This record gives sequence, structure tokens and C-alpha cells, in this order.
Amino acid sequence: MRPFPSLFSRDISLAMSVDETHEKTIERLMTADVPSDGRQARQLARRQLIAETVMTEGTMRIEELTERFGISLMTVHRDLDELASRGLLRKTRGIVSAAPTSLIESSDLYRSHRQPEEKKALAQAALEFIEPGQAIFIDDSTSALQLVEYLPERVPLTIITNSLRLMNAVKDIADLNLIALGGEYHGWANAFMGRATTSQISRLRADMVIFSMAAVTDDMIFHPSAEVVETKRAMIDASAKSVFLVDHTKFERRALYGLGALSEMDAVITDAGTSDTHLQRMRSNGINVIVARSDDTKTETAA
Repeated sequence: MRPFPSLFSRDISLAMSVDETHEKTIERLMTADVPSDGRQARQLARRQLIAETVMTEGTMRIEELTERFGISLMTVHRDLDELASRGLLRKTRGIVSAAPTSLIESSDLYRSHRQPEEKKALAQAALEFIEPGQAIFIDDSTSALQLVEYLPERVPLTIITNSLRLMNAVKDIADLNLIALGGEYHGWANAFMGRATTSQISRLRADMVIFSMAAVTDDMIFHPSAEVVETKRAMIDASAKSVFLVDHTKFERRALYGLGALSEMDAVITDAGTSDTHLQRMRSNGINVIVARSDDTKTETAA
């Protein structure tokens, strides 16, 4: 594997879920995997609670946070700067507010713990398309991130990604060649995007791209970020085969920017929670749909 320098050390391992109560949040923080360093673990937990508090309130005075959490003004500003850089909060003169919902839901912090079992099933089904020796684009989606634990079963491989989190996750896998795409770093996605990124992609040719997006409407794929759409479109255009991962919740969402039609994909992998209405419609339109089941249930394939 090519040596890969550490670009950032800003990964936050806890995911954001605005629909949980603070009691459940505290319970999750007590049981989640956190760094062994006690100070860093407390910092991550505090930032999680600050973000959820601001999202609940909508807008707050920064001084109010110092009183609520018993921390100094300097500390709260550091925490807010980090959360703002990830696209979760907005900070202005003495005031902090929640970012727009679409951007929050696009954040890797928010997405990390959404539908974890479904995403694992999608990744296991996608693994069936991977063969040793291939070069594969993997995007910054948390669905595709679930592939990491299974990749050692398919080495040697070349993985090409714009995701900082994925870069750090695969860089030590034996017999895996990592091509790290650079460009403009977008903290909310923990990934590189933009013209420099798409330019690098255009000079490569891969066997496959495995990716996910935020929404599917009328069998078209959408995302709230134009930069995300441009980056993933470039990956599709530079790949011989496209495998799209989409859990059932994304069929009920809408987003602004379109990437393309499901019919362009060589395979659309969804989970067992997707309604028969959606499955039948896609199949009647000639879309190759694969329903990923749990470990103890056979994957269902249909064209």
C-alpha cells in the first residue's frame, strides 16, 4: 500500500441525532466507542450535547452555553468553532444557531448512526460485486463506509476516495492500494470536493463506483449539495460499472440537485424496509434492484 500522510485529526466519532432525548444521548455517549484519553472523550461528549442543545433551542446566546455546561467562554468558542466547521451550527456575534436541516442531515456526524443495520446489509450486498484486483471509487457516504470491514476479504484492491474518514479507515489494510483524492475540504461532509477533485477523477478509470446519495424522487437521484452531485457524477463517468446504495428512508426524502436516473445504474441495492410499491415500480422500469437482507436472510435480486 502506498504511504498516506495524515491530513487532519478532526474526526469526531459520535453521530448527531436530533430526534433523541438528552437522556438517551447521555446513555449512548456512555456506551459508544470513544478515545481512551479521558479528556478527549469528555470533549467529544460535551460537543455532542452542545450541538443537540442548540438544535433543540434553534438559537441561543453563547454566554448561555457557558452557564448551562459550566465551561469557560474560551472553551465554548472552541467547541462552537469546531461544530460550525462541520456545518452543524452557525456562529455570529454572541449568537449560535442551528444550520439548515438539509445541511445537518448531509453532515457525516448526523448520518453516521442513521439506519446502521440497513447500511451494513447494503454493504454486504455490494461486496458481492467486488473482485480482487479491481480499482473502485468509494464515495464519502456512510453507507459505503460500511464496506471497510469487508474489504480485506477482497484484496488486492485499489480504493479511490474523496472521503477523509474512509482514507483513515483503509490506509492500514494489507494489499490495499489507496488513492486519496484531494481538493477543497468540506468539513460538514468530512470529504474533498470541487473542481480540483473532479479534475483528478477525470484522469482515472475505475472498474466500479459504489456510492449513495440523500434522496430518490420519481426514480431520479438527488442531493442538497451541488458539489456532492458534481463529485459523484465524475466518479460515475470514470467507472465501468455503478452500484448505488439506497436505504428505504431515502425514497421518502427530497433534495434540490439531480445526479441522474436509477436506470443509469448497473445495480440499485436497497434494504428490506423499502415498500413493495417502490420495488415493483423500479422493476417494471427495468431497473436492476437488489434487496439486501440481514445476515440470516438471503439477498433478493431482480431485474
